[in-house]
Amino acid sequence: MTEGGIIHRFIEANGIRMHIAEQGSGTLVLLLHGFPETWYSWRHQIPVLAAAGFHAVAPDLRGHGDTDSPSDVQAYTAFHSVGDMIGLLDALGQEKAFVVGHDYGALLAWYLSILRPDRVKAVAALCVPAIIRKREGSLVEKLDQFYGKGFYISRFQEPGRAEAEFARLDVKTVMKKFFVFFSQNNLAAKEDQDLLDVVEEPETLPWISEDELNQYVVKFRKSGFTGAVNYYRMMQWNWEHMSPWTDTGTLVPALYIVGDQDSSHGIPGIKEFIDGGDFVKFVPNLKGIVVIPGGHFIQQECPHEVNKHLTNFLAEHL
Repeated sequence: MTEGGIIHRFIEANGIRMHIAEQGSGTLVLLLHGFPETWYSWRHQIPVLAAAGFHAVAPDLRGHGDTDSPSDVQAYTAFHSVGDMIGLLDALGQEKAFVVGHDYGALLAWYLSILRPDRVKAVAALCVPAIIRKREGSLVEKLDQFYGKGFYISRFQEPGRAEAEFARLDVKTVMKKFFVFFSQNNLAAKEDQDLLDVVEEPETLPWISEDELNQYVVKFRKSGFTGAVNYYRMMQWNWEHMSPWTDTGTLVPALYIVGDQDSSHGIPGIKEFIDGGDFVKFVPNLKGIVVIPGGHFIQQECPHEVNKHLTNFLAEHL
């Protein structure tokens, strides 16, 4: 199917049926979305990258949109996700690709560049810097210590709780609240409070139309949120099983883009990692840290700025 120049099709990769949206020809650029999103979060980037001479491919990650959603939570580890991307590269007949990720799509992009740097030309991460596996404990453990069990990642660990909380609301309300939630300072609820009760539902969002919002609503009504939340439920497992890569970064060229109002900067240790020198230590070919006005969903909120920095970076590393 073709939609506004974007072609939609299904491929078999790593044992699952994966939906991809693609446009253009040339060097492959994989665009990995985050939570709670689908390929559609890259709607502003795909045609621009295609016009710049790249083959832009945005998959629905497993558990999202029209891609298969395995029922087993253990099917959402970092190794499964990296396997999906390698399977996608193989299915497209490409040895290497640029990899661009946002939110936990950025985390997956970093994992791919650490575990299979031979398949990555360069990586551009939006909002999430490289999360390096450290000996002193996992991110989940650190968040529990700092926030208690009310932080959204901690809350997501409990099987079924997030889904039950979301079920109190219609899907459109869940989407609108999350789009506000991730661009505020408070990412934690009280113990007796549902997570999304910490934000009011906005009447409108300045960077997404009603029709665009409904593109997400339709897909999450179909898929539910379990597959998406399962990525968080595997974060502790990932830390435990990534022990061979303790204190290991990546040598591939990298770019980091973040909004100045993004809530991720407030997470304990993130700002210190970026500003204190560890980011460059573990990603020595980091070509830039770009801070632009905007919140967490930066490629949708500020597409022109993001597109400019992305296309320049990719062109420099062909």
